[in-house]
Amino acid sequence: MTTGIIEPSTEGRNSQRRPSAAKAWLKAIELTSRTEAEPRRLFADVVEDWAGRQPERLALISASESFTYGALARRINQYAHWARRQGIGRGSTVCLIMPSRPDYVACWLGISKVGGVVALINTRLVGQSLAHCVNVAGAGHVILGADHVDAFEAARPYLAREAKTWVFGSGEKDLEAAPDAMAANEPSAAEGGDVTINDRALLIYTSGTTGLPKAANISHRRILNWGAWFAGLTDASIGDRIYDCLPVYHSVGGIVAPCSMLSAGGSVVLAEKFSATNFWDDILRFDCTMFQYIGELCRYLLKAPIAEVETNHRLRLAMGNGLRGDIWQAFAARFAIPQILEFYAATEGNFSLFNVEGKPGAIGRIPPLLAHRFPAAIVKVDAESGEPARGEDGLCIACPRGEAGEAIGRIGSADQGGGRFEGYTDAAASEQKILRNVVAKGDAWFRTGDLMLLDEQGFFHFVDRVGDTFRWKGENVATSEVNDAIRDCPGVLDASTYGVSIPGADGRAGMAAIVTGDGFDFISFADHLLHRLPDYAIPVFVRLSQALDATETFKQKKQQLIRDGFDPAVISEPLFWKDPAAGDYRPLDRAVFARIAAGTLRV
Repeated sequence: MTTGIIEPSTEGRNSQRRPSAAKAWLKAIELTSRTEAEPRRLFADVVEDWAGRQPERLALISASESFTYGALARRINQYAHWARRQGIGRGSTVCLIMPSRPDYVACWLGISKVGGVVALINTRLVGQSLAHCVNVAGAGHVILGADHVDAFEAARPYLAREAKTWVFGSGEKDLEAAPDAMAANEPSAAEGGDVTINDRALLIYTSGTTGLPKAANISHRRILNWGAWFAGLTDASIGDRIYDCLPVYHSVGGIVAPCSMLSAGGSVVLAEKFSATNFWDDILRFDCTMFQYIGELCRYLLKAPIAEVETNHRLRLAMGNGLRGDIWQAFAARFAIPQILEFYAATEGNFSLFNVEGKPGAIGRIPPLLAHRFPAAIVKVDAESGEPARGEDGLCIACPRGEAGEAIGRIGSADQGGGRFEGYTDAAASEQKILRNVVAKGDAWFRTGDLMLLDEQGFFHFVDRVGDTFRWKGENVATSEVNDAIRDCPGVLDASTYGVSIPGADGRAGMAAIVTGDGFDFISFADHLLHRLPDYAIPVFVRLSQALDATETFKQKKQQLIRDGFDPAVISEPLFWKDPAAGDYRPLDRAVFARIAAGTLRV
């Protein structure tokens, strides 16, 4: 391990390298073919292979610590030995609640190498939401960053079982020092537990379409394939460095970005969080050739003041998802980015889309040579119920090109014509994501929960989320979880939560229509939500309603609320907005609305 600022190495760099789309697809297919051929080769073994070939090349880099490939391989083995010393192996689950740093990656790779399952927990969760994720994992051990101890202790009363805690950097159970006492050699066959690519390695949480976060099962196979696919499609090499400032508890920031680069023998620069102020300085400081984005990150960078350093780089590619068509070309031109690889994937999903050709606004396509392996379709959906429409034969109705519907992928295996769906820890939740009798009686397809349309060139375009869940600031927000928190607030009699569009902003901002009684005040309301919800899930807008409309089965009718949005010219009821500077709710009048709609007032 090394510490401090890492001097860049230009060996093997070529900032103008851009393979053809066909070459990129073929390379990805070639790299992923090894996964099935060697079922006992895990991602930790990929790192071990590179450590043998280039032990002194930097693998993971941060402002505070860095690992060469040799050091990373040793650290992974030390975590593996530590896990076995604690009795962690097949059937054991460990929750990991830590900020982004090289040891984060080494930790989950080491524990999963000997059969343990690591649950990657959102570090922004608090209270019952945090306890829920630990409970769902059934974890016997929890690894905490020092800054997250207080949040975990506040959630402890809601835990279903007692878990042994380990803290980085403080206390008697200091995990930062504990692995140092372990051997750095490969675990023996008996210690390894005969883990294969079919075994579960991680739990990654996703809001899905309803309810509290669900824990998606992530096998070693998926980790290997994600790394290999993106290594191939980006034409990554040992000379590349990717800048990753996304949360490491998500699949993109925690698996796709680091594993794609480690698959290719390149380097990963881990930033603890995204900062528009520091972004370009970091790109130059670490001499990155790629960076990982989400759409909101791109919009923040575009809104930042122009700086000379923003084009003084050697980037060759930006990779991510959610870059909207309205800013695509402006983003690429202003920051002099030669290539953008936009993609679509769901953590638990069974198919992905890649826009290798760089068509602005498209989320990708499935090339003809892979259509038989990963069949996907777009089916008509009833706008009110959110359920797929069916014809007289009981089968789903395919959308013609240009019409929005729900995207689905056939469940199976590549050789059977379909993608694997590994599901969640909750079997009932897994079943809800499966759509049956779609094209033929007895078939099964994965429901993405996303509305898309297919254009005449065969490219998919994202339209919106199906149902209640919406995305805001790069996170999925489940309205049922927000509703439960709001209804628990003193003075709230009823609530309905939904997402509303803001001109120029990605995703939808949270809005709640609430019915209040005695004892309600906005100061207590804001404080209550701060302790119940992550900040991205706290409603931006609040509407005080006299009553909320519902069906005869007590299902809330939200369509009119969504259509009304947050416009005081349309809504006669009192409206409020959460002022991020003040941290409380303030009246929303037409002047404030105009500033928000114009983008001069951030929410």
